[in-house]
Order: sequence, then C-alpha cells, then structure tokens
Amino acid sequence: MSEKTNGRRVVITGMGAVTPLGLTVDDYWQGLVEGKSGIDWITVVDTANYPAKVSGEVRGFEPEQYMDRKEARRMARFSQFAVAAARQAYDDSGLSEAGMEPERMGVALGNGFGGLPNSDAAVRTIMERGGNRIDPFYMLKSLPNMAASHVSMQFQAKGPSSTTSTACAAATQAMGEAMRLIRQGHADAILTGGTEAGMCELGLAAFTVMKVLSTVDDDPTKASRPFDAKRDGFVSAEGAAVFVLESLEHAQARNAHILAELIGAAASADAYHMVAPCADGEGAARCMQWALEDAGLAPEQVDYVNAHGTSTQLNDASETKALKTVLGEHAYQIPISSTKSMIGHALGASGALESIACVKTLQTGVIHPTINYEYPDPECDLDYVPNESRRQEVTTILKNSFGFGGQNACLVFRRFEG
Repeated sequence: MSEKTNGRRVVITGMGAVTPLGLTVDDYWQGLVEGKSGIDWITVVDTANYPAKVSGEVRGFEPEQYMDRKEARRMARFSQFAVAAARQAYDDSGLSEAGMEPERMGVALGNGFGGLPNSDAAVRTIMERGGNRIDPFYMLKSLPNMAASHVSMQFQAKGPSSTTSTACAAATQAMGEAMRLIRQGHADAILTGGTEAGMCELGLAAFTVMKVLSTVDDDPTKASRPFDAKRDGFVSAEGAAVFVLESLEHAQARNAHILAELIGAAASADAYHMVAPCADGEGAARCMQWALEDAGLAPEQVDYVNAHGTSTQLNDASETKALKTVLGEHAYQIPISSTKSMIGHALGASGALESIACVKTLQTGVIHPTINYEYPDPECDLDYVPNESRRQEVTTILKNSFGFGGQNACLVFRRFEG
C-alpha cells in the first residue's frame, strides 16, 4: 500500500444487492456471469407518448421481508432498497452475531434522485385534489438523505453519516469517502454503497427531452450496448448495493470473512460541461490516475477495468480515450467490461452495483461480459469482453463512474491476501 494513504487498511466483509437481475448478490452475479439481461419493457409508466420504452426495473421486491410493514409504508422505494441491501450486507458480514459499538459504525450512501416518484405523485395530487391531500410523509420520503437515515436507524449506526449526491458518480464517491473515514480512524465499520429508484413519468420525460435514452423498441434486451457502434443511449434502471467496509484490524479481531480489499479512491471534476464529458476524457483520466496513486499502483498493475460504459456515444468514446491516456499500451492488454449492458444505468446506485461485480471477480476469477457488443466502433477499440464471460486470474481492479456535471469517481479493489 502507498505511503500516501497514511492510514489503516480497509476491507470488505459483507455485501447486499437488490437489482434488475435478482434480489440477492448470488442471483445477481449468476445473471451477470451468464450474460443475461435484466432489461425489459417499462411497466411503471405509460410510454405511449415517449420514444423510450425499456428499463431495468427491480421486480418481485417485497420490503416486508427486510423491515416492518409500517416502517416500509413510511419509506420511499429507494430507501426500502437501501435498507434491504444493508440488511443483506450486515448479515453477510457477521456483525449481527459479533455486535458492533454503535458510535464506531457509520453510513455513507450515494443517491441521485431521492424520492422522485414521490414528487411526481405529490404534484399530481396537488393538481387533482389540492395540496392538503398529499402524502403527509412526502417530504421525509423524498429527501435524498433519508436512505442513509433509515439505514442508520435500522442498524443503530451512530457514527459518521453522509449522503453523496454527485449524479452517476454518487455511490462510487460515497464508498471512497467511507474508505477514508476508516483509514483515518473515524469509524471501524461503515455501511456504504448506493441506492436509486427514480422511475416515474417525470424522470422519463426529463431524460427524453435531453435525448439521452435508448429508443430501441423491438427487443428490450438489446437496448443497452456499451462500446458498440450502434449504441443509441442509456437505459434507466433502479436498484441498490451496500457493503460493509471495516478496518483490517477490526475485521481480524472478530475473525471476519474478508471478501476483498479497497485500496484506492479518487474524485475529480471535468469543469467542462453540464452533461457532455470532455471529448479527450481528461477529467476521467485525472481521476483514474489519482485513484491509482492513492492505491500506490503503477498502471500496468491493473488487471481488469469495470467501466462506466453507459451505452451513449460520447461517454463510451471519451472513457476509452481516458483509459488509453492512463494505462498507455497496457489498455490494449487488459479486459474491460460494462455491467450496464445487462442491468442498465441505475444512476446514483450504479457504481455500487458494479462494485459487487468487481468483488465477485476477485473471488471467482470470472469476468462478466459486455453483452450486445456486435458492431465494432473504431473509437472504442479495446477488449470489452464481448458477449461471453471469461476466466482469468485478477488481482487488482479499477472501477470507473462518471456523472452529469462532470463528476468523476474511481475505486481500486484488490484481492485480499492477508
């Protein structure tokens, strides 16, 4: 580890996930390895007046499996997802048996929209029945920080608590901040990751007028096609993923099962445009470089990149350029894949959902594919693990996330070896 970190080692001891491909980590990972798509026709909105018809929806989720029914009714869907994923992660970590000093456990989640569907519903109620008839819990449901609040209450986490809202970089940046808090001794364990459930007509309309969504209308499973020449926009999705991060000392003291190590993180800004990334990927490249420096790694030590890979023309080309800038010729020698090809873009939660894939790759030696890669793009000429999983020993992974507003965040994961 780099001398620059000046702090404790940080490990992952638990994971939980609620996704379009499954409601547990194992089901989700199995779907990714098989190259299955969780993208289907939108069911929560009447799309008759909109060109985008597909989404990555979470199906079959029952919040009462993870929380009291009364509590669930007082939460927005994005908070329900967070509590469910946190429960899975907490139980997976063994903290439920070992116990945890409340003041030494924190929460750090990423989120983009908060309860956007609740805002959509409140406006409809005002227009149809008057403002005095809106949900009395509307404000508390809609605030982006409420997922972290509910998680902290569910698990009596009384340490540092934060919500990062940097669009599509939110979860990745939140995880980096959690790592730093543990490194610096402000907490021994943190529940961290991201959650998003913004599907509603307001969200669909907003992205439609921005012209950023895929308009594939024949086969939903073909809509998200990162790095493919015929990509035509991203597919909105929802879901949550939560991790238990701990200091190595704390995890070893309770004989925890360690899944992987988080060794580097960075965040940067393009300072360029509200929506478009730098054409040369300069801001993203700077963030990747800083993350590797934070981890104390040279570019050639990266074995695999889990890309942001949104399936938009601008992002995929600029991310490819950024990877070449940072990794040089090594960029052509390592596998790169996009989880979004199978689950769509879960916005503020996407980095956490994709980090689940990173940890599973370190554990299993399997790299999931980028599906729907059929037509090579001269501007995207790296190895994107097309269409089929690949077995390969992987020790170190670079994870990228880039968001509207030029928000960039990167993480570096390493296989834990004591």
